[in-house]
Amino acid sequence: MTDVSRARWQRWLAEPQTRKGALITLLLVALALFGPWLAPHAPTDMLGQVYGAPSVAAPLGYDFLGHDVLSRLLSGGLSVLWMSLAAAAIALLVGSALGLLAGFSRRRLDQLITWLADVSLAFPDLILVLLIVSMLGRAPWLIVLTVAIAFTPGVIRLARGSAVAVAGQEFVEAAQMMGYSRRRILLREILPNILTPLLVHLGNMLTWGVGMLSGLSFLGYGVAPPTADWGLMINENQAGLLVQPWAVLAPAVLIGIFAYGTNILAEGIGRSSSRIGDKQP
Repeated sequence: MTDVSRARWQRWLAEPQTRKGALITLLLVALALFGPWLAPHAPTDMLGQVYGAPSVAAPLGYDFLGHDVLSRLLSGGLSVLWMSLAAAAIALLVGSALGLLAGFSRRRLDQLITWLADVSLAFPDLILVLLIVSMLGRAPWLIVLTVAIAFTPGVIRLARGSAVAVAGQEFVEAAQMMGYSRRRILLREILPNILTPLLVHLGNMLTWGVGMLSGLSFLGYGVAPPTADWGLMINENQAGLLVQPWAVLAPAVLIGIFAYGTNILAEGIGRSSSRIGDKQP
């Protein structure tokens, strides 16, 4: 790790909001990863009455089929976690690469990539995802790819705008005069200087991804039952909300907490960078 990278991490961690967001996010990630091993029962076991009340054996009661809500809650976060992380990561990698190329080329390639991004942004994200999933199916890999496609145009616009601003800097012009390859200039000179806004946008995409994937499951286009999933739990148990609210409230609260953690983590990174500045010398 270079001195510049170390200083950047120190500035981010010095911001209280960043530490708070990171703590909340890591706790939810740990719950999603280790929850299936902590669950007292298998998520598909029917153990009690339909919408049974909480008891010592089932602290959060039972759902619409008699499943233990706590067991399904502990097992249902992994799908939301990996799908939102995968979609955001794919969108960040593809969008950053295309945005860097567009911002540095300033030619027909720039016009083509920008035009494609603008056309894609004309479609609302959720409508685009619902359209593709309803036609092609709801396999997890397809849902991840579709959400990533919906997020990519925003990353392209951000990466391109940031790259254009950095490409005119003196150190980039000096690298060009020294005969460095385009790849080296993009990866060594421009990318490190636009990393902060990209990471902030990554946190925002995680927030949007959790909400979108949970919304897809709630609408019946996400993970297929009997798989345990927080969004699917809300859909399955909404009819019994007044009888046994924990089957709906518990997953909704965890979705909200995860989205809140990623959101304030992104805000903390952005605030610390804008306050001090995040440019390489």
